[in-house]
Amino acid sequence: MSQEQRKLVKVTILMVGVVILTAIFAGCTGNNNNTSASGTIKVTGSTTVLPVAQATADAFMKNNSKVDIQVSGGGSGVGVTSAGDGTADVGMSSRDLTAAEVTKYPTLQKTTVATDCLAMIVHSSNTVSALTILQVMGIYNGTYKNWKDLGGPDLTITLVGRDSASGTRDYFSSAIMNKQNTTAGMLELNSNGAVQSTVSTTPGAVGYVGLGYAGAPNHALKIIVGSDQIEANSVNALNGKYPLSRPLFMLTKGAPTGLAKDYIDFILSAKGQTIVEKEGFVKIK
Repeated sequence: MSQEQRKLVKVTILMVGVVILTAIFAGCTGNNNNTSASGTIKVTGSTTVLPVAQATADAFMKNNSKVDIQVSGGGSGVGVTSAGDGTADVGMSSRDLTAAEVTKYPTLQKTTVATDCLAMIVHSSNTVSALTILQVMGIYNGTYKNWKDLGGPDLTITLVGRDSASGTRDYFSSAIMNKQNTTAGMLELNSNGAVQSTVSTTPGAVGYVGLGYAGAPNHALKIIVGSDQIEANSVNALNGKYPLSRPLFMLTKGAPTGLAKDYIDFILSAKGQTIVEKEGFVKIK
């Protein structure tokens, strides 16, 4: 082989290599949108689950340009009935199904997507930092009417809670009130965000919210268990120390299929669970 022929062979090999490397590089770093998924689904229900649903929907749609996921709140009751009646593809709930709901919607399937803590929040100026569950019950049944009775400022307690469609309210009623009624005069609001906002502008207020709404501008009360004061956070939810922890659900009519399954599977993936943590909730072990 002549010298010119050898040079030609080297140039040809080099060009082939460049083409191969370019193809590999494009596959690794080019547009990663998954165009195999397409269509529209509706997700509705719990305002506690709402931040997780919206953030994961945004991430899923970013990687699937032909997908439209429409997310809205309304409360866990709305999530159950919408999924059960088929008016939504996925329902969100921060509580378990009632016996009546199981009877009415026997094929409704729950998928646990995260763990949450029910946090008691007060205005940032309130000096009370911890309460027992019995003291919280006493606040909401009218036994305590002024913060000074609990070691705090001389300030009338303003009760803030959720409306009847709320799964957070159902959980509060079960875990703290033992199904007793709250005293008359409690403000009944339709979302965690509304509770957070009202407490932040009302010095005497106390409210209950999901963990993702427990930070500034308010502060969350620790729950006294024995001689310990337990903070509402992911560590204490996972180790079982915080007494007010609960699962969060996505609901489907029967086993999830199609785009609804793809979306729920994404929430359960490593990337989805990272988003769960970023939104202030506790990822599944």
